[in-house]
Amino acid sequence: MLRQSNQQKLLQKLSPQQIQLMKLLQIPTANLEERIKEELEENPALETGADSAGSDDIYDLNDSGNDDDSVDDVELSNDTAEKVDLDDFLKREDDDGGGYDHADDYYGGGGDDKQMVTPARVETSFHEYVLDQLGMLELDERKQKIAEQIIGSLDDDGYLRREVTSIADDLAFGQNISTTPEEIKGLILQIQQFDPPGICVWTLQECLVLQLKRIPETKPVLDAIRVLEDYFEEFTKKHYDKIQKHLDLNDEDFKKVINTIIKLTPKPGGAFAVVSQAESYILPDFFVFNNNGVLELTLNSKNAPELRISQGYKEMMQAYDRSEKKNKRQKETVMFIKQKLDSAKWFIDAIKQRQHTLLHTMQAIMDFQSGFFQTGDESMLRPMILKDIAQLTNLDISTVSRVANSKYVQTEYGTYILKYFFSEALHTESGEEVSTREVKMILHELINAENKRKPLSDEHLTEMLLEKGYGIARRTVAKYREQLNIPVARLRKEL
Repeated sequence: MLRQSNQQKLLQKLSPQQIQLMKLLQIPTANLEERIKEELEENPALETGADSAGSDDIYDLNDSGNDDDSVDDVELSNDTAEKVDLDDFLKREDDDGGGYDHADDYYGGGGDDKQMVTPARVETSFHEYVLDQLGMLELDERKQKIAEQIIGSLDDDGYLRREVTSIADDLAFGQNISTTPEEIKGLILQIQQFDPPGICVWTLQECLVLQLKRIPETKPVLDAIRVLEDYFEEFTKKHYDKIQKHLDLNDEDFKKVINTIIKLTPKPGGAFAVVSQAESYILPDFFVFNNNGVLELTLNSKNAPELRISQGYKEMMQAYDRSEKKNKRQKETVMFIKQKLDSAKWFIDAIKQRQHTLLHTMQAIMDFQSGFFQTGDESMLRPMILKDIAQLTNLDISTVSRVANSKYVQTEYGTYILKYFFSEALHTESGEEVSTREVKMILHELINAENKRKPLSDEHLTEMLLEKGYGIARRTVAKYREQLNIPVARLRKEL
């Protein structure tokens, strides 16, 4: 038997506006412009104030004051309302070529006065460069396709990541070409003679040996080939004494061998890697200036664009309210307009809230780490975690984390990612609380000053840090060393 009952539950749900704000907080300045462009394209009720700087309804996000403007607060005269015809809007919606192009206004498109587009660089990719050399082999059409399949199987570093049998299967099923592993291997050997040297191989060992065989034969080169072919594992582990003994080489000759090998390229295709425009530079989100001892914080202007609600859409709403004839089609259109107006208002408020949260959080970070921002001395960085800034700003830790994620600040001493200023605390023997970043910096200095013929072990580094007052365990030293991308002592050894 079914029984009905009432239950009272307390649930916390995020509104669509809160979700939108959290997503916007995570976006760095370099991507915010693209996000605004997407919103402008999707919502014709949203416009930028770039072309109407004197309008009263522009939401200037550089203004920190309260903004009480809303869709329902708009006041229009009767003359203005009479000029707006909702039927004209409906006709425009029916036109094949109709639509709104506000995004083009913001980004320099539309009209006769279009901004000049920056020409993109034309670069040859690694695969294109190798394919261009196929003409030297004078292959028939069938072998040409097999060779193209082999080149297409190369990764961006120049290595062949597929087995010969897999390439044969690809040709059989994809291009209906029947071939044998021997025929594919023969073409691979020919492609290995292409530039750059060392391509179309499966392993690093093959890559380096292939490069050496393209160099004029000298004693160091021949010895280097023997090292890589017969003692590659010992070479990677830097067991130099063992290799030198087996090859019967003195210190001077062996040093020439090592110098020959380290000049080789482990990733021959890497020289053709194309760096995208977004990755070629860092766009800071904040600027911190030291004005005679007073720190001044400003937000990148790209974080505060001028956005507004379309005046035309507002006037359509007013015209509908004043209209005496209200048919079903007009009501549906007005519902669409209202939805777009609300969405535009939500987006403007979210951008405005984003700006306020960014400034509020960065101000707290700057105040907490004022010693560093005043001097640029990394030893002045205090231990700071997300919880510290959350308490200062009365924000949730997750909000602070979103602000710190992928954001950069430009100072007089360089540009830093915000995560750089966060570090855990470590207590010295005297009881003083220091940042783990300070310990890492000292550890880095100790390793840089070591004798590379006899590198310092983690145990020795632990003892040296203890002498300086930093009592940390050997495993902690190893963890910090790995975080600094520093290999173990044996791999730091040099001749």
